[in-house]
Amino acid sequence: MSKSGENYVIAIDGGSGTGKSTTAKIVAKTLGITYLDTGAMYRAVTLAALDAGLPAEDGPAMDNLLANLKLGFDAENHILINGVCRESEIRGMKVSSNVSVYCALPSVRAALTAQQREIGKKQSCILDGRDIGTVVFPDAKYKFFMVTDVKVRAERRYKELLEKGEKVTLEEVLENLVERDRLDSSRANAPLKKADDAIEIDTTHISIQQQVQKILDYVGVVA
Repeated sequence: MSKSGENYVIAIDGGSGTGKSTTAKIVAKTLGITYLDTGAMYRAVTLAALDAGLPAEDGPAMDNLLANLKLGFDAENHILINGVCRESEIRGMKVSSNVSVYCALPSVRAALTAQQREIGKKQSCILDGRDIGTVVFPDAKYKFFMVTDVKVRAERRYKELLEKGEKVTLEEVLENLVERDRLDSSRANAPLKKADDAIEIDTTHISIQQQVQKILDYVGVVA
């Protein structure tokens, strides 16, 4: 893997709950490269907009928000919004129910895509999202697309939310995932779709470690 020492990008795309973020973090640690949490960045913008009471359709206000919003990550890769850790808040249902709307905005995608590309130029990294292999890094050396039965995804997400103390039903989580899939796949700007050269991995019946190993096998590294 990267025997010549050049920087490379691993792109993992897929819907919410497919295990792509957890897998990406483990792969990054195994390979000793940077994990760039693009989903957290979009969730952070969504949370900032909700905190400010800004509707997605208010273009000028969103442009102003983006111009003054400083995103970063702490030592444990938790998202910082203007220097404050908001990791637990961006994972809640409030943000989950709105993130597809805000992240579809051209201004938001342009701003965050530019940041992600700059990071990718400077170091080897792995990113997960919905348009990493098609829009953000179309020339990524390694591309993967994860798919999972939506009911299995809902059960995984439901368990995560319960562990965080959120009061939510499995039916609500399932409805949210179905709606997010619809919005993400049908939006005009950078929709969720598999890149032509991406390797598809069905995670419905395999463990996270098996997902990790599949990716490491493809890129030529055995954990």
